[in-house]
Amino acid sequence: MRDALVAAAFQLFLERGYEQTTVDDIVALAGVGRRSFFRYFPSKEDVVFPDHERCLADMTEFLAAGDDGDEPVGRVCDAARLVLRMYAENPTFSVQRYRLTKKVPGLRAYELSVVWRYERALAEYLRGRFAGRRDGTLRADVIAAAVVAAHNNALRSWLRSDGEGDADTTVDHALGYVQSAFGDPPACPGGEQPEDVVVVVSRRGAPLWRVVQEIETTLGRD
Repeated sequence: MRDALVAAAFQLFLERGYEQTTVDDIVALAGVGRRSFFRYFPSKEDVVFPDHERCLADMTEFLAAGDDGDEPVGRVCDAARLVLRMYAENPTFSVQRYRLTKKVPGLRAYELSVVWRYERALAEYLRGRFAGRRDGTLRADVIAAAVVAAHNNALRSWLRSDGEGDADTTVDHALGYVQSAFGDPPACPGGEQPEDVVVVVSRRGAPLWRVVQEIETTLGRD
């Protein structure tokens, strides 16, 4: 029933236009009553985005299932890939929705509210992981916004190409910028974090105090 309503709605949106299509038109084409429509969708706008509530729930569950051993930036990037998977499940529908949303300002505003909910879910997870750190809340909010911006930039590029090409590669490339900027460095074998290596070159026979002074200067110590 739910899928039939979505299919009927988009058929009419393409034939008549979004503004010219009513809920009565949709249920008539689907062969159901108005009560059936509102059982699944609170409004006409919701029928355009039938899968976002499920995806948001999946993302929240995915983040909650993580543990303290997960690298937090990588975890939220993986969560964002769940949204990509939702779009890639039905490229034709996703492209149609993208084109429709571009034409209807009200749908664009609705979509932005959905995007904000994804960003909030990512930020809440990161706030928990960064609790107690200096600027933990700020860091969480900035990273969440960066993940959403990178993901959406790549997603829109894929949608503009009519869903052609490898969406995963495009999004992975975009999210790679976020991980390189904010992610923790990879651990060394044995679980230790890599450390900087400083090499100081000094003249043979230089006094020890001079060598120590050069080391301190290189390390930025006064």
